[in-house]
Amino acid sequence: AVSGCLSATEQPSVYGNETEATEYQGIELTPISNQGNNAIKGTHYIDRDTYRLQIDGLVETPVNLTYNQILEYPSTSKVLDLNCVEGWGFTAKWTGVLVETLFNVTGINENATTVIFYSADGYSTSHDLDYLLDNNIMVAYKINDVTLPPDRGFPLQLVAEDKYGYKWGKWITQIQITNTGYKGYWETRGYSNKADVGGPPFE
Repeated sequence: AVSGCLSATEQPSVYGNETEATEYQGIELTPISNQGNNAIKGTHYIDRDTYRLQIDGLVETPVNLTYNQILEYPSTSKVLDLNCVEGWGFTAKWTGVLVETLFNVTGINENATTVIFYSADGYSTSHDLDYLLDNNIMVAYKINDVTLPPDRGFPLQLVAEDKYGYKWGKWITQIQITNTGYKGYWETRGYSNKADVGGPPFE
């Protein structure tokens, strides 16, 4: 493949018993094998059966959700570009559950303003609560119609639409709601906490 495109002779990749989508609603998707990928400590491997997503902080009812419980919630799909500050990017179909759906389960304190996403590898990042709700932001469990491979963030990757790639946390294990600002791994190293694509990557 050249420049992230499938040639006419290439066949879609198969992951387990799932076949990777090559296009969606007329939009060509970048094959997973051609997608750029970064992590601070390499790929993390998380056991599906023991995994729990903890949602806590300024919520009415903290929860620890199993992977199967997450799959039971209504799903949503979007084709979105992930753009890295390094200059590369790719187009993929993301499928998962809206963050708002999860917050409807826990309830949110009226003073909440910020949501922190913690990853299994020690990574973290944050977003304004309003951004997550107003833009129908999801945590994805599938990419191009296949379950997230380990290096893509299984079991959950945050899909931070219109934000640079370092705001798209992978291997999400905890979502914490707070009323104070928070700077994550790269943000404490000088990267913009806003991270709008096309805007300045540094503060």
